Amino acid sequence: MTADGISPREFHEADGADDWRILAEGACAFFRTGSLIESARFLEAIAALEGVEDHRPDVDVRRDGVTVRLITIAEDWFGPTRRDLDLARRISAVARDLGLSAD
Repeated sequence: MTADGISPREFHEADGADDWRILAEGACAFFRTGSLIESARFLEAIAALEGVEDHRPDVDVRRDGVTVRLITIAEDWFGPTRRDLDLARRISAVARDLGLSAD
């Protein structure tokens, strides 16, 4: 297992991960927005997070919300990591700052 790999249970039980669920394709959260413009602003805020280019989330932008997926795929690990958990917490904080909540 990669050095910072964690189990789905560890991810779900971690402080600050309430918005997220581990699915087969990684840690996922859907943040409801009121418009496509609001969705785009949220995406822009995610893109501005420090270090996000080093561990890019998968993002699906819709007019009524944004789905974000985080997963680590490496030769020795496929699943959630502490790095994913850290980024999930920071994305949730950005969402709260913008007045968005996870659905």
